[in-house]
Amino acid sequence: MSLPTPSAAETTILAALTRLPTEDCPLAHAHGRVLRRALVADRPFPPFDRVTMDGYAINTSDLTAPPPESTPDGVRTLQVVAIQAAGMLAKRISTPGTCIEIATGATLPHGTDAIIPYELVTRADDVISFPADLACAPGQNIHRAGSDFAQGAEIVPAGTRFDGPAIGAAASVGAAHVSVSLRPSVAIIATGDELVEVDSPTVAAHQIRKSNDYALRAALLRHGLAGKIERFHFRDHRPDIETGLRRILAEFDLVLLTGGVSKGKYDYVPAVLAQLHVSELLRGVAQRPGKPLWFGLTPRRSPVFALPGNPVSALTCLHRYVLPALDLLTGATPAPAITVALDRDVDFPAPLAYFLPVTVHTADDARLCATPHPFNTSGDLGGLVGTTGFIELPADQTHFPAGTPARYRPWF
Repeated sequence: MSLPTPSAAETTILAALTRLPTEDCPLAHAHGRVLRRALVADRPFPPFDRVTMDGYAINTSDLTAPPPESTPDGVRTLQVVAIQAAGMLAKRISTPGTCIEIATGATLPHGTDAIIPYELVTRADDVISFPADLACAPGQNIHRAGSDFAQGAEIVPAGTRFDGPAIGAAASVGAAHVSVSLRPSVAIIATGDELVEVDSPTVAAHQIRKSNDYALRAALLRHGLAGKIERFHFRDHRPDIETGLRRILAEFDLVLLTGGVSKGKYDYVPAVLAQLHVSELLRGVAQRPGKPLWFGLTPRRSPVFALPGNPVSALTCLHRYVLPALDLLTGATPAPAITVALDRDVDFPAPLAYFLPVTVHTADDARLCATPHPFNTSGDLGGLVGTTGFIELPADQTHFPAGTPARYRPWF
């Protein structure tokens, strides 16, 4: 039976998932959380005609009226009758030839329709003067009420991941609390007798230090959509795997295993998952690295990913499949797809999709270009250091000339 393409595998995974429940979150703690109920403008934005320059609020009809006989030729003068700061009630002028000194952010005074900045006038006592031909049209240096958003307009859409601008917009509509997705708890399980802890004082010739769980946890933290993240290690002993998995599957919302998923004699993970009634929905994808990828659902429909044990495979599969799954679980709007162009030829003869690490840079013509960094083997985690992400090349061709467009997925 032929294996699914990465696109088909992703479709299978996302179709099986349902969004997590919501919770109420104080706005002060909402950074990185995903909004589930859109926020609307509770009043027009801005709510008043807002002054955008320090200077003088005038009525432009004074610029077309004949100047007083005492005014020097080529000069206009206006009498300053008041000053108004931001946060003050709007003042009013009703006498021709007068103006109000005004601060940025203040409400436009009644009877005025434009702002002349300080730097365009000369002031002596309470009189400002400026060239008679100074251009000043109604609305100049004024941010009109409702010109950004009408009352009731959607200002922060559902699916937005809160960053500085979104939190600022939420604050501006009085959203002291927001409805956000629960952040799933994640268990990362590294399997294998060959693994030892990073701080182990000795490492035998046949052993390696654990790295997958650290790399995967770091990527999840950078993505920001997971809650509690805990790491575990199981030896290649089926009863231990079964006992540990039984507890973890009941406790965590998302389970990631690395290793023990292929077809070796000691690859117990798929069999143990089946024994624990985790339904298998995907086993194997036509891709390199990461061909043995496994995906299923627990009886309570929590997702389980069994990633290959090789570090490059595990990290690539996390970015290609697990992070999009997290976006769906939390209701996050996925980031826009990024397309880059190869800056040199690439050959890949295997009839598989190819996830190729790259460094992305901007060419002189402003195109995003990708420099390939082929890994030695899928265990070559150090070979990823310095790369910015990976591209996905399809399985239906073996030669990819320079300039070939490809979907790019950044590591961060």
